[in-house]
Amino acid sequence: MTSNQTTAERKTFSHIFQECAGVLALNPGKQAHCRMIVSGFVPTTFVSNCLVQVYAKCGDMGYACKVFDKMPQRDVVSWNTMIFGYAACGKMGIAREHFDAMPERDVISWNSLLSGYLQNGECLKSIEVFVEMGTLGAVFDQRTFAVVLKACVGLEDYDVGIQVHGYVIRVGFETNVVTGSALVDMYAKCKKLYDSLRLFHGMPEKNWISWSAVIAGCVQNDQFIKGLELFKEMLKEGIGVSQSIYASIFRSCAGLSAFRLGGQLHGHALKTDFGSDAIVGTATLDMYSKCGSMHDAQKVFNLLPRHNLQSFNAIIIGYTQNDQGFDALHLFGLLQKSALGFDEISLSGAFSACAMIKRYKEGLQVHSLAVKSTLESNICVSNAMVDMYGKCGALAEACQVFYKMERRDAVSWNAIIAAYEQSGHEEETLSHFVSMLRSGMEPDDFTYGSVLKACASWEALNHGMEIHNRIIKSGMGLDWFVGTALIDMHCKCGMVEEAQKIHERIQQETVVSWNAMISGFLLRKRSEDAQRYFSWMLEVGVKPDNFTYATVLDTCANLATVGLGKQIHAHIMKLELQSDVYVSSTLVDMYSKCGNMLDARLMFDKAPKRDFVTWNAMICGYANHGLGEEALEIFEYMILENVLPNHATFVSVLRACAHIGLVEKGFHYFNKMSNDYGLDPQLEHYSCMVDIMGRAGQVSEALKLISEMPFQADAVIWRTLLSICKIQGNVEVAEKAASSLLQLEPQDSSAYILLSNIYAEAGMWNKVSDVRKIMRYNKLKKEPGCSWIEIKDEVHTFLVGDKAHPRCDEMYNTLGILVDEMKWAGYVPGSEFLLEEEADENNHLEELSINVSGL
Repeated sequence: MTSNQTTAERKTFSHIFQECAGVLALNPGKQAHCRMIVSGFVPTTFVSNCLVQVYAKCGDMGYACKVFDKMPQRDVVSWNTMIFGYAACGKMGIAREHFDAMPERDVISWNSLLSGYLQNGECLKSIEVFVEMGTLGAVFDQRTFAVVLKACVGLEDYDVGIQVHGYVIRVGFETNVVTGSALVDMYAKCKKLYDSLRLFHGMPEKNWISWSAVIAGCVQNDQFIKGLELFKEMLKEGIGVSQSIYASIFRSCAGLSAFRLGGQLHGHALKTDFGSDAIVGTATLDMYSKCGSMHDAQKVFNLLPRHNLQSFNAIIIGYTQNDQGFDALHLFGLLQKSALGFDEISLSGAFSACAMIKRYKEGLQVHSLAVKSTLESNICVSNAMVDMYGKCGALAEACQVFYKMERRDAVSWNAIIAAYEQSGHEEETLSHFVSMLRSGMEPDDFTYGSVLKACASWEALNHGMEIHNRIIKSGMGLDWFVGTALIDMHCKCGMVEEAQKIHERIQQETVVSWNAMISGFLLRKRSEDAQRYFSWMLEVGVKPDNFTYATVLDTCANLATVGLGKQIHAHIMKLELQSDVYVSSTLVDMYSKCGNMLDARLMFDKAPKRDFVTWNAMICGYANHGLGEEALEIFEYMILENVLPNHATFVSVLRACAHIGLVEKGFHYFNKMSNDYGLDPQLEHYSCMVDIMGRAGQVSEALKLISEMPFQADAVIWRTLLSICKIQGNVEVAEKAASSLLQLEPQDSSAYILLSNIYAEAGMWNKVSDVRKIMRYNKLKKEPGCSWIEIKDEVHTFLVGDKAHPRCDEMYNTLGILVDEMKWAGYVPGSEFLLEEEADENNHLEELSINVSGL
C-alpha cells in the first residue's frame, strides 16, 4: 500500500466518522468501523478519536470504551471525548475517573466536566470543579464562565454569582460577549433585573445571545412591556430574531393578554420563515391560548408540519386553562395514539381536564397510564391526581395518593386541603392545615384561601381570627386574593364591619373583593348596604362582572326595588351580559319577586341558554304568586327539554300544587322525585305535602305523614301544620303542633299567636287568656313587621310604631282619618285580632306606604 493510498484511506475514514457523529448515525458508523477493520487499515490517533466520538455522541459507551482501550496512543482529545460521552449518559462517576486519570488536561477537559455536572443537575459540584480550576491555576475561557454562571442560576445562589462576576473582571473577561451574556442571564434569573439591565447596557459588544438573555430576563421577571421595548430596540439595531427571542416575546404577549400585538408578531414570525419552526409554533399557540383564543391556537397547531411533545402539551394545557376540558382530553387521546409518548406535563394537563369537567372514570384511566409509565411518583403528577380526585368528590382516593407521596411540596398540601374543604369536611381541612405547618411547609395564598373558606362554611370565627393573625405576620394581609377570602370569612361569620375594614386596607381592590363585600351584605340581609357598595364600586371605576350584577339583582329582588332592577338590567344589556346563564336566571328571579311576572316570563323566553337554575326561577316565581297551573306547565316543558330537575325544582312544583289544591297531583310529583329522578324527599318537600293535605282538609293525615317521615320534623314543618290548623279550625292537632314547635323554639312568639287565634275562632276564651298570660310571663312579643315603598329612586322603610320618618305626623294623621272612615263603614275587628301583639302590622304598614305615595 503506497503512502498516498494510506493518506486517502485515513481521510476517508475520518470524514465518514465525523459525518456519522454529526448526525448521530450509529449504524453507518459501525459499518464504517467494520470496513476499516476488514481493510487492515491501522488508524491513527486522530482517526480513532473520530471513531470514539461517533460512539460517545450516539450514547454507546461500551464500544467507545473498547476503541479507547485499544488505542496505542491517546491524546487530550481522546480523554475529553470519553469524559463528554460518560457525562452525556449521566455516569459522572466514571467521567470523573477518566478526568483524574488524564496525564494532562486542557480547558476543554475542565469545561466537559463542568458542563457534565451541570447537565446532570449537580450544580454544586460544577461550582466545586470551577473552584478547583482556580486553585490549580487552570486556564479559563468564555465557556467556563458561561457554564459556572448557569450553575449559579441552578442553585439560585446570587452571592456565588457575584463572586464569579468579580473573578471575571479580575481575569479580564468582562468585555467578552459570551461571558457578558451569561452574566446578564444569571442576574435576571436570580431576580436582579436592574443589575441585569445595567450590565447589558454597559456591554461594548452585543450579539443575538445577549439580546435573547435580556429579553428573556424581563419576561421571567414579569416585566413584559420592558421585554417588548427591548425587542423593538433590537430590531432597530438590525439584530436577527432567533427561536428563543420569539419564544420570549410571545410569552410577553401572553402575560399582557395582548392578543392583537401577538397576532402582529405572529405575522412577523411568518415573514422571517419561522412559521414552520416547532419551538416558535409552540410559543405562538401558547400565546393564543393564554389570550383566550383557542380557535387560533388550534389553527397554529394544525399548521405545524410536525408535532412534538411540547406542542401537544401546550395545546392540552391551553384547553384546560380555557375551561375546555373535553377538548383537552381529546387532544390527550390523540397524543396517546401518536408515537410521541407523554410526560409529566401531559399527564398533569389531562388530570386537570378531568378535574374541571368532574370526569372521575376518565381520571381513573389517566391514573392507570401514570402507573404504567412510572410517572406516578412524579410530584407534579401526584399533585394533579390529588386535585382531580378532590374535585371529583373522591376524597378517599385523594387521601390515598397524598399519603403515598414520598415527597410533598406546598402544592401537594394545597391540593389535599382544598379536597377536604370542597367535600365539606371543615374540621379535617383545618387539621391538615395544622399538619402542613408542623411539616415545616409555609402556607401560600391558595392555602389560606381554602382554610378561610372552611372557617366561613363552619362559621368558625375563632379559628378564622387565628388564621388572620398568622396571615398578618406572614405579610400577606394586603394581598387581594387572601384579603378577599378574609372578607368572605368575616361576612359569613357575621363580622361585616370587620370585613369592611379589610376591604379598605387591601392594596389592589379588584372586582373579586368588591363582589365578596356586596355578597357579604346580601348574606347578612343588608341589601341596602349592598346596593350602596355597588354604587361606590362604580364611582371608583371598578368594572362589575356578571357575578356583581347577579348579586345586586338579588338585592333588588329582596327589597322589591324593581326600578333599580331595571336600571341594572339596562347596564347588563349595554355590556351584552344577558347571554350569561347566571345573569339571565337572576333577572327572571328578580322580576318575579318584584311581582312583574310578564317581564320575568319575557326574560325566561329570551334567555339564549337555560340551566336548571333558570327553570327553577320561573317555576318558583309562578308558584309564589299563586299561579300554580303556569308553574306546572313550565315544569312539564322543562322535562320535555331533558333538563333534570333537582330538589329545589320539586319544592316549587309542590307549592304550585298546594296553591291550586291538587292533592293527587302533589302526591304524584312527590313520588316521582325518588322513583324517576333518584331524589330523596327532604324536609321542605314534606312541609309542602303537609300544606297540600292541610289545604284540602286532610289535617289528621298531614299529622300522620309527619310522624312517618324518615327524619325528625323541624320548626318549619310544625309551623306549617299549625297555620293549616288555623285555616281548618282544628284545635286538637293545633295543640300538638304548637307543643312540638315550642319544644324546638320556646321563644317563638308566632306559635303562641297562631294558637291564640285558633282558640279565639273556636270561642275558647279561657285558653286565649292562658296563652296571653304565658306570653306576658315569658316577655314574648310578636316581631314587628316591616314594609317599604320606593318613590323616585328612594326607598322609604317603616316599622310598627316607627316615628323616625321626617313626615310621620302627616302619615299618622292620614291613618287616623282612614281608621275613622273604616269604623263609619261598619268595620269590626275579627276575633283573630284580639291580642294586642297580633295587630295586623302588615296592613297598617301598607297603609303608611300608601300615605307616603299620596304625599
